[in-house]
Amino acid sequence: MDDLRFGSTIRSVRIRKGLTQEDLSKLAGVSRGTVSRIERGHLDEVSLGSIRAVAKALDVRVDLVPRWRGGDLDRLLNSRHSALHEQVARSFTERPDWLAEPEVSFAIYAERGVIDILAWHAKRQMLLVIELKTDIVDVNELLGTLDRKRRLAWQVALERGWDVRERTSASAWVIVAESHTNRRRIQAHGAMLRAALPVDGRSINGWLQDPSRPVGALSFWPDARPMSTSGGRAPVRRVRSVARPRS
Repeated sequence: MDDLRFGSTIRSVRIRKGLTQEDLSKLAGVSRGTVSRIERGHLDEVSLGSIRAVAKALDVRVDLVPRWRGGDLDRLLNSRHSALHEQVARSFTERPDWLAEPEVSFAIYAERGVIDILAWHAKRQMLLVIELKTDIVDVNELLGTLDRKRRLAWQVALERGWDVRERTSASAWVIVAESHTNRRRIQAHGAMLRAALPVDGRSINGWLQDPSRPVGALSFWPDARPMSTSGGRAPVRRVRSVARPRS
């Protein structure tokens, strides 16, 4: 949708609700001039926060859809996710007490989805749902989806033939790819995330050694970039030879 059509949509919904521009500005907490600029399609003159506030006041959902070189963006994001997935899955091979399965899909009644990594500690009877995020977009959706997967984890494990008990406790670990943008977004929702996922990266390693109680954790993964085509070897550096002084 282009800027003019977006503005027309906001204006049409406002009129349908019987609101004036002044009414809408008060509901959204912005100036009447801001509402006017949005309705005229002058979005470059308005902050994204103001656009979202005006849309929310009208019960209009605004989604950002970045596009880059056709399908190249999808391939780029998928490669980053695959790299993060590979690195985390590989780390569990060094933990013999854990059984980890990648990309575990489920369909329980009307609830469907995919758990990035489902891990099982038989000695402690502890399930662990791991959610991998290369980009933090919607924190509310992240926590809602994670809670659903955590609630269904014991049934998913039973379907895989794991020796879990009914209503076995499940922990959750959100692993986020390291980036300035992700850190900024998580900081902006710090209170909400700390309440739901209080365990940090410094504590999760100790918990993995002895998962005696259910936890919710969030940590950053330092390097989620795809492996280079050079096979991980250091690049060859060209060294200039030093001219010897003449005798």
